Amino acid sequence: MSDLKSAERKKTLIKLGGVGVVLCVVGLLLLRGIDIKARIDWGISLLQVCGPTVFFIAMALFPVAGVPMLAFSIPVGRAFGAQLGMPLVVVLGLIAVTLNLVITYWLARKALRPFILRLIEKLGYTMPRFDKADLTDFVVLMRVAPGVPFFIQNYILGLADAPFGRYLFISCLISWSHTTAFIIFGEALLGGRGKMVIIGISLFTALAAATHLVRHHMAKAKPKA
Repeated sequence: MSDLKSAERKKTLIKLGGVGVVLCVVGLLLLRGIDIKARIDWGISLLQVCGPTVFFIAMALFPVAGVPMLAFSIPVGRAFGAQLGMPLVVVLGLIAVTLNLVITYWLARKALRPFILRLIEKLGYTMPRFDKADLTDFVVLMRVAPGVPFFIQNYILGLADAPFGRYLFISCLISWSHTTAFIIFGEALLGGRGKMVIIGISLFTALAAATHLVRHHMAKAKPKA
């Protein structure tokens, strides 16, 4: 128990350190007189030049190689909301996330499975085996686990032979809610809309509370796991 608490404290300190670094970088840029808003507008205009088709294809494919999904969900509303409308932007974002879930699962289950397993063995690890009855709980636990990158969750669940239907349903249920919140929040933040930022933060708070309750419930239900 003490080891778990120590690990949680380390994760918290790492996250706080990351936030501190970001704030320091932003502060230095401001002190040097760099117009951050102009840089953001330049980046958004670059995305608009690429066009929505290229963007959403990249959103589906690039996270397969480890590019954070946030790099797409945060700017997409600002880049294409006026052109396509926010409801369609959200729908296309969710389609891209779903395609990414399917692609990474297939790579881990089929195409890259031998390579990944050999890599895991070289690192001194072995993939655990799960009973079919436990796989649903494992999918949920992976999706609500703090600090585990999205693409790693996908690969681990593919390697664990989680049934595709359960994997996709649970993954979509959780990742769609997060993606929608990030798209709304990103559009409001980059567009300078204070009320929508508050709504986005409220969505994150609700999702964080729900995630905590799920983890707490599953920890009590399966203490050995």
